[in-house]
Amino acid sequence: MQRLGFVIYPGFQVLGLSILTVFEIANIASGKQIYQIEVLSENGGNVQGSAAVAVDSQPIGRHHHDTMIVCGGTEAPKVSSKLSSYLRTKAESSRRIAAICTGAFVLAEAGLLNGRRATTHWLLARDLQARFPEVTVEENRICVVDGPIWTSAGMTAGIDLALSMLEEDVGPELARVVARRLVVFHRRAGGQSQYSTLVELEPKSDRIQTALTFARRNLRTGLTVEELAGAAGLSPRQFSRTFRAETGQSPAKAVEHLRVEAARLMLEQSVHSIDVVAQETGFADRERMRRAFLRAFGYPPRTIRRNAQPLER
Repeated sequence: MQRLGFVIYPGFQVLGLSILTVFEIANIASGKQIYQIEVLSENGGNVQGSAAVAVDSQPIGRHHHDTMIVCGGTEAPKVSSKLSSYLRTKAESSRRIAAICTGAFVLAEAGLLNGRRATTHWLLARDLQARFPEVTVEENRICVVDGPIWTSAGMTAGIDLALSMLEEDVGPELARVVARRLVVFHRRAGGQSQYSTLVELEPKSDRIQTALTFARRNLRTGLTVEELAGAAGLSPRQFSRTFRAETGQSPAKAVEHLRVEAARLMLEQSVHSIDVVAQETGFADRERMRRAFLRAFGYPPRTIRRNAQPLER
């Protein structure tokens, strides 16, 4: 049996508690107690969270926990020296320590993210990077695992993190059963984007927006700078300069992101082969698509396809 400590603090996000259901259902579905769950706080007792909900908790202490998970909040939480010290001690004795959403700020304040990769809710990712420059913040990731430290994006991404832990602990079959009971279609790959590429780019002018829309509708073609510039009504040189100024990316990189996003959706939602997906989304061959997926997600297309398979009864 594994002992799991779930750390809350004043103002914690109530939705974060939902990930405990993953471990609860794992116990029920397996017919044995795989996890013993303890809700912890700095001083114990009722802790007021968001949405007018208070939760009873045990005070942090010297009990051993295989896994520690820090809940997130609606904003970056204030961290006491007592909690930071406690988490540093737990990092030496626990198999893994995780944070949901803004819980990453708690781990960073304790120094546990120094020299590591991490993620958090995309709205606060740049704040995390600015406050803790020793951390490599991957702001467009659902989940990041760096050694014994796990971090997830905001809100429901904590469920993906918990399912990943369950899969690591007992294998994919039970994780699929639990996901099905939670009415979760599948566990999203950790490298999956937190938001759409078109939303991320946020072009400021109608001309660049028109070019991006044209690109999305014509991914199967070559999409040269000359073609995109023509769609925008600009010269190639003026288009490239304006595009980078408005989006922060080159046209080629933006088109690759659009191709990857379209290919991921096809892999998740269709039965087309990887070769067909590569052709339909404009990659010359499956190897080029594989390299693009590794750059974008850290996973090859086969992993995305496998994680998207319907769950068995």
